[in-house]
Amino acid sequence: MNPKALTALLATLAIAGCTLAPDYQQPASPVPAIAGDGGADDPLVLPGWEALFQDPQLQQLIRTALSNNRDLRLALLDVAEARAQYRIEGSALYPELSVDGDGTRQRLPADLTQTGDSEIQTQYSVGLGVAAYEVDLFGRLRSLKQSALQQYLATEEARRSAHITLVSEVANAWLTLQADRRNLRISRETVEAQQESLDLVEGRIDLGLGSELELRQAQVALETARANQARFTRLVAQDRNALAVLVGAPLPPLPDSPAEDLDSELAALPEIPAGVPSAVLRQRPDIQQAEYNLKAANANIGAARAAFFPRITLTGSAGTASSELSGLFDSGSESWSFSPSISLPIFSGGRNRANLDLAEVRRDQNVARYEQTIQTAFQEVSDALQARGSFTEQEQAQSALVTATRRSLTLAQARYEQGADDYLAVLDARRELLSAEQELVSVRLQKLANRITLYRALGGGVFPDRAIQVGKLD
Repeated sequence: MNPKALTALLATLAIAGCTLAPDYQQPASPVPAIAGDGGADDPLVLPGWEALFQDPQLQQLIRTALSNNRDLRLALLDVAEARAQYRIEGSALYPELSVDGDGTRQRLPADLTQTGDSEIQTQYSVGLGVAAYEVDLFGRLRSLKQSALQQYLATEEARRSAHITLVSEVANAWLTLQADRRNLRISRETVEAQQESLDLVEGRIDLGLGSELELRQAQVALETARANQARFTRLVAQDRNALAVLVGAPLPPLPDSPAEDLDSELAALPEIPAGVPSAVLRQRPDIQQAEYNLKAANANIGAARAAFFPRITLTGSAGTASSELSGLFDSGSESWSFSPSISLPIFSGGRNRANLDLAEVRRDQNVARYEQTIQTAFQEVSDALQARGSFTEQEQAQSALVTATRRSLTLAQARYEQGADDYLAVLDARRELLSAEQELVSVRLQKLANRITLYRALGGGVFPDRAIQVGKLD
């Protein structure tokens, strides 16, 4: 058998295999059916993160984090590992050809020769060989390759999920920092106002118009404001540290004054119709990852089933052999060998049956995980959509409350200076204003955090490098 004939035979056997994996059926959606669901033909496409996070400094921090963050780097390495594993599994479908050259020289004693005299035997050979190539008649290798491919695609979606999570965490940490800086500025203004009030009370006491109780109340209010300022100073420092860890690099200098309105940091998301179309949920990388893992488990069933059938392996070579090195390529020196083997499992102590049971159980586990992931996604998107409108109403009400308490403080101060009311009314009005202003910052932070949560829950928007060209993996 010449090398061309051997290669042709192996190629024919390689493409003749079938697979025993069950046909994949996507599980039914475990969430309620949604009226007007446009399905895959009517997807909701969100913009990329650059369009959502418009502050230039925040954009630069996100880019730095995407380059430096260790968790994302590990996710990228997981993808590279899965890609290599897929190529390893795929290589088993092809024969491993090698060119081998051998030379042996041995002395045989007289007892082992036909002539009764000792001999020195010499042999040289050169050949093209195939060693223990498995003919994948029942698709065991193809199933393993398919499983490795689906696992690779799952890790690619895990990387996308890590990417979206990191972008969201950096944005949330940035907004928290800006909110605490805004609270720090409010607390400083409160300290200044309380100091002015203390000076006013002391001046009234000098004129015989005030009491020691008013003086002590003003001092208590001032020290309380200073303690509040110290607390937000600490929080701002901790926020910077948390953001630096996410970014993976020292933070650049921040502007002296935080933005007056946190809304300037983020753009508005496009309008999202009532309900959660299933096509929107399936855009999420965690759902894509769960389905790829399910497909991988389904392929492993095919490999487990193939273990019950005969396994055929081929070993062969074709080349030349001669007793002299100079005669290797002379006419008539051709040599070949062909050693097929077949192995049929008879008894393995139940190992093959147990492996098949294990593969089927793991498939069922992945079905449950897939359904659980969809349910979680449905809840996250629904909760974020429900909260969006209520946060807008709460912010409007809180803003009106700040305006009203600020006016109340102005009136209380005027009445106190005119002697029409005691200082306690001023203290109460100032406490209410401070509380209202800080609550307004908190509500605005929650509103923007909900916007980020919704963006993340909907799959993170446009992801340019999501497309995976499987054909280029081989």
